[in-house]
This record gives sequence, structure tokens and C-alpha cells, in this order.
Amino acid sequence: MKFTLTLKPTEDSSATIIRNIYESFRMLGEALLVRRGVRSYDHVSQIDELINLNVKAERPLRVLENLRSLRHNINYHGYSPKRAEVMDTLDIAKTLFSPLLAEVKHKIGEKTI
Repeated sequence: MKFTLTLKPTEDSSATIIRNIYESFRMLGEALLVRRGVRSYDHVSQIDELINLNVKAERPLRVLENLRSLRHNINYHGYSPKRAEVMDTLDIAKTLFSPLLAEVKHKIGEKTI
């Protein structure tokens, strides 16, 4: 996530930024599933793990579902994200990633940073 947030949003980088941010969130959900011994077969369950956390944040956690859908359209339908979508995705990352990372680390037994 740290590296992705250093990328300048341009027409060429927009899809990469969105995919990388989404992947960072998805991996948090996967970590929760792995900790419980659950094997996931789709991204829906990984994102649902995050949405179901009791985390207070400046934005609703359900926006991660929209991010999943946006990333799906980019990867599988050749969608080119608009500048507003990239900027919104960056805002999602800046407002949600740290509180979710802290809660996931707490749930899996690591110290928070």
C-alpha cells in the first residue's frame, strides 16, 4: 500500500493504482480467513471479512464492495477508470486501510503499528 500511494495518478497509472489498492485490502481479508483456517475461493468472502469487522472509520466499509466491482471491471472487461474513480480509491485507501490493518493485526495476534 505504501508504494502504491506514492504513484502519481495518471491515465496510464490509474488501473494499476486501483488494482494494487484493492489487492492490499483483499489480502487483509484473506489473512483473517487463513487465521481461522478457512480456505477462500473468491474475493467476495475476503472483502466480506473486512466489511464485517467492527471498525469505526470515516467512510463506510461497504465501499470495499464498490472497489471490488471496479477492479473486476478493469481486469475482466477492459474498463478504463476515470480520474474521479482513482481519486476516490485513493481516499478509500487513506481513510480505511490503517484502521482495518490495525484491526486485522489485532485479530490475528500481531502488535499494531
